[in-house]
Amino acid sequence: MNPRLTRADLDGLPAYVPGRNLADLTRELGIAEAIKLASNEVPYGPLPGVAEAVADAMLASHRYPDMGAVELRDALAERLGVTAEHVVTGCGSVALAEILVKATCLPGDEVVYAWRSFEAYPIITAGAGVTSVRVPNTEDHEHDLDAMAAAITERTRLVFVCNPNNPTGTAVRKVELDRFIASVPSDVLIVLDEAYRELVDDPDVPDGVETYGDRHNVLVLRTMSKAWGLAGLRMGYLVAQPEVANAIRKVLTPFSTSLVAQAAALAALAQEEEVRRRCALVVTERERVTEALRAAGVNVPSSQANFVWLPLGDRSVPFAQVCESRGVIVRPFQTDGVRVTIGTADENDAFLAAAEVALKGW
Repeated sequence: MNPRLTRADLDGLPAYVPGRNLADLTRELGIAEAIKLASNEVPYGPLPGVAEAVADAMLASHRYPDMGAVELRDALAERLGVTAEHVVTGCGSVALAEILVKATCLPGDEVVYAWRSFEAYPIITAGAGVTSVRVPNTEDHEHDLDAMAAAITERTRLVFVCNPNNPTGTAVRKVELDRFIASVPSDVLIVLDEAYRELVDDPDVPDGVETYGDRHNVLVLRTMSKAWGLAGLRMGYLVAQPEVANAIRKVLTPFSTSLVAQAAALAALAQEEEVRRRCALVVTERERVTEALRAAGVNVPSSQANFVWLPLGDRSVPFAQVCESRGVIVRPFQTDGVRVTIGTADENDAFLAAAEVALKGW
């Protein structure tokens, strides 16, 4: 037998599960077009000017990008009201989350996070040889911040707070978060993962940069994959105190913010008014879909993201299978629930029609 070449502990680690491929489903069903509501993408296409900026950038694609992403960092810093030394860019916020674990933890250290939460957390934690400490959500599918605080030990180096939470859509409000942050030891890094910040309409859910940007042990993760429509180009950033940001830059993969991602992000940032308009459309549809599902008997928690959570337990996979049979791809999570991205009005109507069939008789 050949000697083992990879770590044995990775055998039990589940792989990240992306939303199912549209082409596979259309071919399987023999239909012309299917609807994908599984990956939390926005449905409106690239923002104005983005495709043109990418095309122009491609003319220089034989050259390395600016490793420091100076122009982009300056633009983000101006928008956020911080200095550029607070900002680090990378290949999506999940890549930056992986870098954060690498920058803060050694084998034997612990990372605390809610569960169920973003499915990449256990993967990036295990990848660094670090111990995951999963704290169950409340019965209302929210972070149990008191239990998370109690789970912190002398070995804890980092805590993820996903706000709004993926996949449940629930959000932590300022009063709760203030109390939690005050209770965390000063040598533990608190990461506020705000991938869906632009879609929050609850005034009690704080903007992490505005509210906690002066805290030395609070770091905010953001992405341009969601509201900004750059999921296919992978662009994320974080905001932290300069000494933390500088340390993180030391372990970044060189040139990880690509030439086209930088160009696209700069073009997208010039379209903030259009982003707000699109987010308002998503929020309106989110409310409509939530009300329809509740009327159908599903206990959908209030979402502050661009998706809704159906806590269907053992019925999650069968529900998703019925939706797929009707040409709508949603995202089941084992025996916990189903996450459904908010699409266009027509796409949401198609989902609700499929859901009605799936729920019939339950």
